[in-house]
Amino acid sequence: MSERTVELFVDPTCPFAWITSRWLLHAAAVREITPRFSLMSLAVLNEGRDLDPGYRAHIDDAWGCARVGVRVAEDHGPDAFSDWYTAWGERYHVGENHDRRAVAHEALEAVGLPLELMEHYDPVPADETDTQLRAAHERAISLVGDDVGTPVISFGTGTAYFGPVISPAPKGEDAGRLLDGLLAMSSVEGFYELKRSRTGGIDFS
Repeated sequence: MSERTVELFVDPTCPFAWITSRWLLHAAAVREITPRFSLMSLAVLNEGRDLDPGYRAHIDDAWGCARVGVRVAEDHGPDAFSDWYTAWGERYHVGENHDRRAVAHEALEAVGLPLELMEHYDPVPADETDTQLRAAHERAISLVGDDVGTPVISFGTGTAYFGPVISPAPKGEDAGRLLDGLLAMSSVEGFYELKRSRTGGIDFS
């Protein structure tokens, strides 16, 4: 039996998507799955929405890294995007560099991708990269609707949904059990939502 591909749609700037992506890698060590990371965009999702000014500034600064990410995926494939996303997160989320342009450049360099991809960083409405980014985002949203954020998880069949939002990332058999439960919920057509209030901070351990 071939391994199941589990696809996780992420925005590079989202810390919770980063933690979830690390959990999926831990789960892959104890379950027969192939993780795949794909891009969605909080900048596209929140375009035109009335947001708190601080969050609006955060979102408006999220275009660049998403544009570089989608060009990595389109030009070099999903494995290259996964490698770039890991290099990005290790520097931006886990590391101390919060200059998104600099991190995007460093991540390209770290995984041996062309630095010319940085030419696509600055937003240009309706250019080829903008079109690719919107199409990538729409693929995620088409699975779950637009009343969600990132991450979005899909098991290839059944119901895709927003989440899981976790902190810290479970490891070992704990990671596997969480995957088992999420997979079971994806098989229930009428499943929509589970949630509780977050009481802890962001834990990248």
